[in-house]
Amino acid sequence: MGAVIFSDVHADSVAIRDLATCIKTPLFRQAFGQIDFLINLGDLVHRGDRPQETLEMIHSLSREYRLVSVLGNHDHAYLNRLLVSGSDPASTYRHEQMRGSPLLSLFDTMPMEWSDRGMLFVHGGPLDLGKQTLRLKCWQRLSHESGDSFAGFHYTAPMAFDALSLRGLTHMCCGHQHQNICCRKTPDGIVEKPIEFEPLSVKKEDDEYHIEVARIPLDVPTLLRVGGCHGDEPEFAFTDFTTFSFIRINSRD
Repeated sequence: MGAVIFSDVHADSVAIRDLATCIKTPLFRQAFGQIDFLINLGDLVHRGDRPQETLEMIHSLSREYRLVSVLGNHDHAYLNRLLVSGSDPASTYRHEQMRGSPLLSLFDTMPMEWSDRGMLFVHGGPLDLGKQTLRLKCWQRLSHESGDSFAGFHYTAPMAFDALSLRGLTHMCCGHQHQNICCRKTPDGIVEKPIEFEPLSVKKEDDEYHIEVARIPLDVPTLLRVGGCHGDEPEFAFTDFTTFSFIRINSRD
């Protein structure tokens, strides 16, 4: 069972199209095998200026693959007309032009979390803290210290592992903060494992996309935060639920 995971596209249709092309290359298939479904960890909208093209691409992907999506904080803010930083006038205008579009049906029944095979998939964090906006799971942020903030409730790795354990889960995959991170709960305590990307070594060199990969064994409880799938070097991930691979598209021929 293999899943491609992406987060924080932020209306960057070029980046999500790059991902869609990359996962169909012989390079990717040789390295990772079959893709059974895609998991969108939220924040499809805001900041970028191509929301329509982005949502069209997501709908297209949902016809090619089984697609699981969870709500991000920017998705939540857009749908509820909440002010949030990061969008310039062009982005704001094009998002407002999308109001009422049938493409937004994607969000109609989108949950804030989803779990499978002992792993929780969520945009921000795993804590049940009530219905206050900045404490919702899509607004929570992994940090070294806990507490409320203007950007969302900050939780720590021990808090996350405790919340997962109470639900019989061992791993969590999130996005939201645009920087990848890996925290492992070992017999010696919780440690942050450096994510060391390496060029993917394959037999064929004629693929359009070149990627870097950092593989993490899921042999102990683990928190995995995926980098943003936007910009010049979009990041995403793949898991077969025994190993988790952080992936970065680092060049295009």
